[in-house]
Amino acid sequence: MLQTPIDYLKGVGPNRADLLRKELGIHTYQDLINLFPNRYLDRTKYYKINQLQRNNAEVQIIGEIVNLKEVAQKRGKRLVATFKDDTGTMDLVWFRGQKWVRESLKLNKPYVVFGKANWFNGVFSLPHPDMEFLEEHEKNLRSAMQPIYPSTEKLANKGITNRVINKIMQQLFIETKGRFEESLSNELISELKLLSKSEAVFNIHFPKNQELLARAQFRLKFEELFYIQLQLILKNLIHKSKIKGFPFEHVGDNFNTFYNEHLPFQLTNAQKRVLKEIRQDLGSNAQMNRLLQGDVGSGKTIVAFMSMLIAVDNGFQACLMAPTEILSVQHHNGLLEISNNLNIRIKLLTGSSNTSERREIHKLLENGELDILIGTHALLEDKVKFKNLGLAIIDEQHRFGVEQRSKLWHKNTSPPHILVMTATPIPRTLAMSVYGDLDISVIDELPPGRQAIKTVHRFDKNRLNVFRFIRDEIEKGRQVYIVYPLIQESEKMDYKDLMDGYESVVRDFPMPKYQISIVHGKMKPADKDYEMQRFIKGETNIMVATTVIEVGVNVPNASVMVIESAERFGLSQLHQLRGRVGRGAEQSYCILMTSHKLSNDSKVRLETMTRTNDGFEIAEVDLRLRGPGDIMGTQQSGVLNLKIADLLKDKDILQSARYYAKKVLSNDPTLKSQENKTILYTYHQLSKYKNIWNYIS
Repeated sequence: MLQTPIDYLKGVGPNRADLLRKELGIHTYQDLINLFPNRYLDRTKYYKINQLQRNNAEVQIIGEIVNLKEVAQKRGKRLVATFKDDTGTMDLVWFRGQKWVRESLKLNKPYVVFGKANWFNGVFSLPHPDMEFLEEHEKNLRSAMQPIYPSTEKLANKGITNRVINKIMQQLFIETKGRFEESLSNELISELKLLSKSEAVFNIHFPKNQELLARAQFRLKFEELFYIQLQLILKNLIHKSKIKGFPFEHVGDNFNTFYNEHLPFQLTNAQKRVLKEIRQDLGSNAQMNRLLQGDVGSGKTIVAFMSMLIAVDNGFQACLMAPTEILSVQHHNGLLEISNNLNIRIKLLTGSSNTSERREIHKLLENGELDILIGTHALLEDKVKFKNLGLAIIDEQHRFGVEQRSKLWHKNTSPPHILVMTATPIPRTLAMSVYGDLDISVIDELPPGRQAIKTVHRFDKNRLNVFRFIRDEIEKGRQVYIVYPLIQESEKMDYKDLMDGYESVVRDFPMPKYQISIVHGKMKPADKDYEMQRFIKGETNIMVATTVIEVGVNVPNASVMVIESAERFGLSQLHQLRGRVGRGAEQSYCILMTSHKLSNDSKVRLETMTRTNDGFEIAEVDLRLRGPGDIMGTQQSGVLNLKIADLLKDKDILQSARYYAKKVLSNDPTLKSQENKTILYTYHQLSKYKNIWNYIS
């Protein structure tokens, strides 16, 4: 019955149905039931006119209309009704739709009016009040708490008001007799003391009181999150049972030699823990599908390298894919340096690789002589064929789409183990929802000897002091980044800002005493690389750049990061940029430059950056400011199309839902037991009617 098209509900009809479909995505009875109220008005109290206060609150009054008049105003007229009860009079006012209102109003008949009380010229008034006859009001299926539903301007203009939606919702309850199939097992309902499905649905739309409303919300939020978690965990279990990985059975010479003799520094406990998790995955028969999170500079690359050594020791090849040429060149150079005492071959493939290099790489890959290939999207080209790819690592995974990841999968007859890495910390709630089908490892401590970066916020008028500070740091032999925003829509303006900035830096830091590099998106890759190399070798003191350098440039001698127009950057970008300094043992600084005009969100972002270096805390604030959809980017935003739960506010419910989904599946992985019959049936129904299940990559 719930799959019946909305057109067939009494009181809807083809025109209204069409609007509900287009404006709110309501196609069936089920969709209407899942149109949950945004908020509720407490309609238990009736005010007298002489009790009204000048506080702009919403009030409900019983009285009669004793007079109607039109009043001329600057534009057109307004309709004013004098409304009276036994304590006084007030005005009801309409600025539009007067003809229709006038025809529908009855004088001297008891009404219940509801709206926001305004105080104007010594008189209280209610503009565009909700109105119904007192006898209707008493007859209606109504609760003390009145639901306010999501709406759009178009619906309001076409007369589909909150009252109309309320009426058709009542009709739906009459037609279904308020009975809804249970969708959770008896065990869960009794253990969590949940309302039944029918009680929860009734009390979300027509709550009898605050307590029942809270219990209904908890039950429906839990259910929504429970089925998302069930889907993700099931997907992971199926993945592990069906998709066999290559078992890397032994840890061999390369790994042991490197670990015992050539490790450039002691591994942190977090790195050791993560390596252990990866080794367990690689040694099992299932394909590894792991997300490695680690803040900027926490040492993910060395963990990735040691994982690749395990693949090589077991006779397989490995690859590492990075989103930018700069980053892949850096990975390549870094890994060559730490592996030069080992007997392994590493090559680099990017868009700039010339034809003869490519030919050689293709040949070495296919005959198995090349152990590790590092590169950009160039790795995905059809011509790139491995002899036996055993492990694929993707760096900064949020920059790669789903199709790109699946291309890596198909480079082999059997899919390789996959490790995706990100330095953009993902809040726990998002990680559980979006990446719930991946196993997650976190490196949550920085290597010893690193000092926390000091972050300050300075206004443009302090620029001379900032430049003086930069000179002092350069005197000490340090290097400096100055970064300008790059926002695609205003590329010309951004380019101008960058060039103006560059010129003012050149004026204040004249040659030959100071050397300055510049890097931006319009340069040829070779020129970019030349400037980068000059900075890396210490030939230039200052690097003026756009956000090209956001990901992965590693210059331990750089100790100052100046971010111009910092208010134009998002939090995760600011955090990434700050992570370009603080890579050596010296104290490093990040200076956020802004104008005086700042929005509230910008103030929160700047305050957060100066207060903490903790990437996970920053990610939580970012999630609060931007909402889940924006953070995930378009590839994954479909996931967060939640009907009632909210990932920010309902963290605890999400954790509970994940715990119970795991518990149910660990006792009954196929959901075939009598106890879980309801869950299995609901799961199949959801898979059939909802597109929510297709979002995880």
